[in-house]
Amino acid sequence: MRTTGRFRFVLFLFILASFFVYSCSMSDGPALEISQESTLVIELAGEYVEAPGPSVLARIAGQQTRPFLGLLSMFSRAERDARLATVVLRIQPLRIGWGKADELREAIARLRARGLHTVAHLEIQGFSANKELFIASAADEVYVAPGAAMPLVGLAAEYLFLGGFWEQLGVEFDIAKVGRYKSAVEVFAERTMSEASREMADSLLDDTYDRFVTGLSEGRGLTRGAVEAAIDSGTIRNQQFEAAGLIDGELHLDQLLDRFGPDVVEHADYARVDPEDLGFEAEAEFALIYGRGPVVQGEADGSALSGSPAFASQTIADAILEAASDPAIRAILFRIDSPGGSALASELIWRAIDRAQESGTPVIASFSDVAASGGYYVASGAEGIVSDPGTLTGSIGVYALRPVLGGLLDKLEIGIDSLTRGRHADFLLSSEKMSPATLARLQTTVLDTYQLFLTRVADGRSMSIDAVDRIGQGRVWTGRQAYEAGLVDELGGLYTAARRAKRAVGLDEDADVYLVPFPRPASLSEQIFAAFQSTALARVAPLFDWPAPLAGLIEMAGALPTGSALLIPPVLIEIR
Repeated sequence: MRTTGRFRFVLFLFILASFFVYSCSMSDGPALEISQESTLVIELAGEYVEAPGPSVLARIAGQQTRPFLGLLSMFSRAERDARLATVVLRIQPLRIGWGKADELREAIARLRARGLHTVAHLEIQGFSANKELFIASAADEVYVAPGAAMPLVGLAAEYLFLGGFWEQLGVEFDIAKVGRYKSAVEVFAERTMSEASREMADSLLDDTYDRFVTGLSEGRGLTRGAVEAAIDSGTIRNQQFEAAGLIDGELHLDQLLDRFGPDVVEHADYARVDPEDLGFEAEAEFALIYGRGPVVQGEADGSALSGSPAFASQTIADAILEAASDPAIRAILFRIDSPGGSALASELIWRAIDRAQESGTPVIASFSDVAASGGYYVASGAEGIVSDPGTLTGSIGVYALRPVLGGLLDKLEIGIDSLTRGRHADFLLSSEKMSPATLARLQTTVLDTYQLFLTRVADGRSMSIDAVDRIGQGRVWTGRQAYEAGLVDELGGLYTAARRAKRAVGLDEDADVYLVPFPRPASLSEQIFAAFQSTALARVAPLFDWPAPLAGLIEMAGALPTGSALLIPPVLIEIR
């Protein structure tokens, strides 16, 4: 025991020393010298999450999580930096949705509006570069690296259906649902999509394809017909892209930078620039709260090294109410990137938003890549909802799923005897299907939840319940379609949401504000304690990676309860 205690003490000292070494390495060094007419290189690659930056301990441990806000902040600083003449966007493969892609195009447009020359440089070799090309087309010039391969063949969407898989295992489901487009929870119970789901999927793909073609045509000064012809011809080689007017040529990055002179500022260096040195003077503080991942009940894992979903009802509700009670906070920006989840958890968060606004603190919801079902439910009470055009949103519908494991147990030759007391006690069993009367009671709970969902949206959007029901029924919309249907107030990203919040509190739209993350970051001692608690869990790693989109389905299913009302889309949607 003494050896164990000594080891823990040494480990604590090591962590503490690492913290001080890390802090010293991050402390202010010599001021970054940026010459007039300089060129800034902004790196766009990989995945960006809707979350605060990683804690000190997480960074020491090598966690590479990158907040999307950090990337947007890079663009914001460049907008107001008079020393810059050119911004080069070095674009490598991205793992983001169409909502974030929209926001990056907006950020590039703002750079151009401020008089900066923007150049995109694509370094892609893969089966698809649609989002990367969509983003790049917003720049003044587009170049690709020699050897790049980025087929322009259109957009595609794939949908997984696990009904046959469960059938092979002998697993059935009791399902209660409401909403034509909820489609009996097809992802779990069916082998293919229903007519209603196909109608929805076609609509989403049509709208995304339309915005994709429009973005390329407007960005490159081409007609829609010319872009569609390039797509239908299966443009693959860089020379074909250049001949079609989709790019300006082939160059290596160093060759491109040589065109703009020797004064080049790298991304990592520019991240050290203090916004106050660029004239940033905050007139107010806004809380920034993230709702990311499945909506679940309870508290989020407080571990400094945790990568778990952060949309837990107690954690988010407490953060909202804490921000609303802080006299320094003028408004709350609620950034949502979630497919939904627990109906009760969604209601609890909705109530916190309602209470915050009753206290006089406006809440503006900002949608990222997805804000569907429970993700939309929680936002329905906000004073304003801002969505990217490509955000997957809506899906106002409810279902409950109860697996029936009797067939699986038979296949495994596992015996089971069930005893009940009460006419409908089979509600509680997992080995046999519900009786019709018991299933009717499950359906009643789902109908009640759907009615409450309709009521929340109707009140929040100043619509009738019948009107919400007509655009509800579990249907998923793009942000642009949701705006036309009245489900969102304005199209745009976090920048647009912040401007809306400024108007709500009487500030000028161009006023500078601090975005203060809530919940507030844990202290170092709290981080260390949480790290000790989570050490055992951190050692348990998956043996292999599930292929996408199955990995997303497994992650979401593992976080959500069965047998209770759920607010998630009928299928996992990914358009690429």
